[in-house]
Amino acid sequence: MPLQSKAFQRWLHNVAPDASTADVCRVSGIKRTTLAQQLVRGKVAESTLVSISRAYGLNPVQELATFDLYAVLHGNPVPPTPAELVSQIATIDLLRAVVQRSEPGQAAPPGLSGTPHPTAVRNWVDAIDDGELRHRVSEATGIAPQNFSAHLTANRLPPELAIATSRAAGVGPAGGLVAGGLITEAEAGWPAEGRQDALDRMTLGEVVTLAGERLQALGKTLRRQEQDHERTERIWENLG
Repeated sequence: MPLQSKAFQRWLHNVAPDASTADVCRVSGIKRTTLAQQLVRGKVAESTLVSISRAYGLNPVQELATFDLYAVLHGNPVPPTPAELVSQIATIDLLRAVVQRSEPGQAAPPGLSGTPHPTAVRNWVDAIDDGELRHRVSEATGIAPQNFSAHLTANRLPPELAIATSRAAGVGPAGGLVAGGLITEAEAGWPAEGRQDALDRMTLGEVVTLAGERLQALGKTLRRQEQDHERTERIWENLG
C-alpha cells in the first residue's frame, strides 16, 4: 500500500527542510511529473521514498520504518535464514557452482549475480513456506490465492504484501523487500558474504537438486509461454 502523501510530505520536510521539489527530484533521479502525480493522488510509492533516502545518504529501511505500515522494520535487522539467503542466489550461479565442483581444476566462478534475480520472489516464498504460508497470507491480507500466485509468477511482490508474507512465515521483515528489489541486501542488514557463505555450506548434491528444481520450474514456465504464443498465432491466422 503506497504511503499517504501527507505523511510523506512531513517525512520529506524533516529529511530535506530547505530543498524544493525540483531539488529533491534532481538529486534522487525522480521525474518531477512522477512525484507530482503521486502527491496529487495522495499515494506515494515506496520506491520514491527509497530513492530519496539513498540520495540523502539515509538507510531506506530505517526511513520506511517511520511510517506506521512499516513500523515492523524498526530496530536491529533480523538476520535472514540460510534458506532465504540461498533463495536469492540466481539459477545461473547454482549451475556455475555445480560445474566448478564437478570438474577438478575448474577456476572458481566469478562473484554471485546481484539481487534480485529473475525468480527471486517465488524462490523466497518457496524458501519460507511450510506448506500453509499462502493460506495464512490470504487470510491475513484478504488477497485471493490466485492473485498471490500471479504476483509470484510475475516476480513482483508489493511491499506491504512482502511484509505480510514475512510476518506470516515468522522470518525477518526485510527479506521480501530484498527479493522484490525495493532494497538491497546491505540496506536490509544482511551479511556481505551471506549468500556466498550459504552456497559454500551446501553439498554438491544439495546444489544439484536445487538447480534441478529451478530448471524444472523454468521449463514449465517456458512451455506455458510457448503454448500461449502458439494460441495467439492461431487466433491471428484464423482472423486472416
